[in-house]
Amino acid sequence: MGAQRSRVASIVRRRLGTLGLALACVIASLGARGADILLVGAQHNDGIAAFTQALRDLRPADSVRFQPLADAPAPGRLAADTRLILLDPPSLDWRLQEHRGPATLVLRISRLQARQRLGEQVPPRLSLLWSDPPLARQLRLTRQLLPQAKRVGVLYSDGSEFLLRELHHLAGPMGLELVAQRWDNIADSRPLQHVLGSSDVLLGLDDPQLYNSKTAKNLLLSTYARQQALIGPNAGFVKAGALASTYSDQDDWLAVLDTLLDRPPSQWPRSLYPTQFKVQSNPQVARSLGLEPIDEPAMATRLAEGEQRP
Repeated sequence: MGAQRSRVASIVRRRLGTLGLALACVIASLGARGADILLVGAQHNDGIAAFTQALRDLRPADSVRFQPLADAPAPGRLAADTRLILLDPPSLDWRLQEHRGPATLVLRISRLQARQRLGEQVPPRLSLLWSDPPLARQLRLTRQLLPQAKRVGVLYSDGSEFLLRELHHLAGPMGLELVAQRWDNIADSRPLQHVLGSSDVLLGLDDPQLYNSKTAKNLLLSTYARQQALIGPNAGFVKAGALASTYSDQDDWLAVLDTLLDRPPSQWPRSLYPTQFKVQSNPQVARSLGLEPIDEPAMATRLAEGEQRP
């Protein structure tokens, strides 16, 4: 009797072992298949192709593909387990056509663009990855580069006015006074001259209505004439004549995506600034303001360390 029970137990163990091995093979097969990652954008140019290939190289176990917006099906027709990444505002407009569809990462969208399209509420299943530099980071950069500056001038439009409350909240604990000035008509320089005359430094918001190719000359010549610095609003303005700005490049964005794609979509944040970033400065402008050359990597490290502290 005991021998028979022993044989039965042995058979059960073998069958359980075989079943376990089969399950392990199935799980391994599913894991090897990887995730289906779909990038959608209005244009397909060399930059988009390079970005797609870089993400493909970063995640060889996944299927990474790009589809032009014009050829994309309705969002609700995509498989639920697709990892959808949108590359521009037009593709976000496409995704907003219907609530159905896979969880979606909206890459490189500014807070102003999101506000214009979404209002104050982010729809479910959307995760917004901000392109504009964080206001707190820009203010800390200002404090690091210009410790004597106390009054921070800010020009805003109807579209970017919603950022003022956050700026006021951030500036106070840093010992900074915010001097905000509305600029409705870019052909009228009086608001610009007023804010420059009432502040020590100008902080540029990522507001295309105010900071664009038409206003760049007036902004940069006006700050230069008053020997004042313009911080931001982006790396492009720094090359044109602003003093400095923080920014995230393609490698930083790829690092963010790699981290998020390792998580289930249910754990994706509703919005996120890249934790990895760099500092861009203009040596000629720094020299004209009597400042020492800016060590960009060291400055980025210093700012990042400040963000990590509670």
